[in-house]
Amino acid sequence: MEVQLIIPIIGMLVGVLIPVAVFIWQYKDAKGKREAVIEITKNLDDPSKVEELLHIFEERKQQPIDYRRGGVITLFVGLGLYALGYYFLGNILKGAGALVGLIGIGVLIAGYLYPNTGAELTDAVEEFEKK
Repeated sequence: MEVQLIIPIIGMLVGVLIPVAVFIWQYKDAKGKREAVIEITKNLDDPSKVEELLHIFEERKQQPIDYRRGGVITLFVGLGLYALGYYFLGNILKGAGALVGLIGIGVLIAGYLYPNTGAELTDAVEEFEKK
């Protein structure tokens, strides 16, 4: 087998192996947590304590998404892509950078139009009630 043929094969295998490895890692990580919960619940008699335990292991974010932060990040990623296209790679990357930058501006505007935290919502309601 030639060396020129080995490189594309390795590239394709890596593209398949990385997602599979991440899946296995995620499964094993969650499996340990599930086994710990099962062992603890075997010794608990109160169902409310079981619910409390499940809330402890829950990893979801409880706070809403801050669109303003995401918009600023997306905007600057777009500007970086545009600059890379402007200086090195050409019009296609300039167009992609402009698109990503405009999406960032839209997300940033949405973050200001739609308040997302409890304090912002309370302030918006109080301001509306004053009128």
